[in-house]
Amino acid sequence: MDSVVHFEMPYDDAARVTAFYRSAFGWSTETMGADMGHYVLATTTATDAKGPTTPGAINGGFFQRSAEMPAQFPSVVIAVDDSRASMDKVRKAGGNVLGEPMEIPGVGKYVSFMDSEGNRVSMLQPLPRQG
Repeated sequence: MDSVVHFEMPYDDAARVTAFYRSAFGWSTETMGADMGHYVLATTTATDAKGPTTPGAINGGFFQRSAEMPAQFPSVVIAVDDSRASMDKVRKAGGNVLGEPMEIPGVGKYVSFMDSEGNRVSMLQPLPRQG
């Protein structure tokens, strides 16, 4: 069974979204550079080299809203063993894969898709974790 490992939400103003979630929920954030699309990592729970230390807890991030990208809504990211095989499963189940997997340095292969109900969801084939 593939589990939810990450969440994502769009933002219009990086400073505003980071201030909001820091103030409202105590999350820590880290804004990535232009090479990573100014993605904002959101840490909601303690982590170590294996990931979140609290069972069932996940971290997430915020992506910059863009007129060129489809379906910019909050979504979840599901960890998969093989992104290509999972893309085939999504298509066979009635979903629509949005592009090709992109390599996120130090993280793994990431690709979004639309499920059978029109929800944007993503999948990640993570790199093996140390430890």
